[in-house]
Amino acid sequence: MGMALKGSATAKLFIFFTLLGVLPCGAGNVGGQADPPSYRLRLYHLHTGEHIDVVYRIGDQYLPDRVAELDHFLRDHRTGDVKDYDLKEFDLLHDLMAKLGHPDGEIDIVCGYRTPWSNNYLRQHGHGVAEHSQHMEAKAIDIRVPGFSSAEVRDAALSMGRGGVGYYAQSDFVHVDVGRVRRW
Repeated sequence: MGMALKGSATAKLFIFFTLLGVLPCGAGNVGGQADPPSYRLRLYHLHTGEHIDVVYRIGDQYLPDRVAELDHFLRDHRTGDVKDYDLKEFDLLHDLMAKLGHPDGEIDIVCGYRTPWSNNYLRQHGHGVAEHSQHMEAKAIDIRVPGFSSAEVRDAALSMGRGGVGYYAQSDFVHVDVGRVRRW
């Protein structure tokens, strides 16, 4: 009987403090839904020397100001032009880092968005870029992931089956895009 009273008193105190709002956040959320996941990218641009560490999405909600920061960060480094990236590309990078078991790791950016002018410039100077590159559509990024070989990054990206994956062993980077699934 004494135990029932003690439990009852504890329950009453719990309800009382919950109503007062003095319990720590989440203490009254037993069995409730967890906070929605945050989607974070940490990037370093090899051509501009800039770093960015940004949460661009929470749950299903993209954060427009943060997405704009990523778009600016991935601008054409030759011309300064910015294009709105396909949001699936950011999710692909986020999920790729999770697949590598390094969700908070930094990604080195070799190439983000390219204007048609930059794309043609690279084609004319023998860099072997596609005439209709996904980079011009802001749907592709060339990357390295410190601590992982390009082959490991390629294999992880291929296993996801979410777009094009190009492996450039000599230049030590991987192209990932959200176009149709293909590999080279």
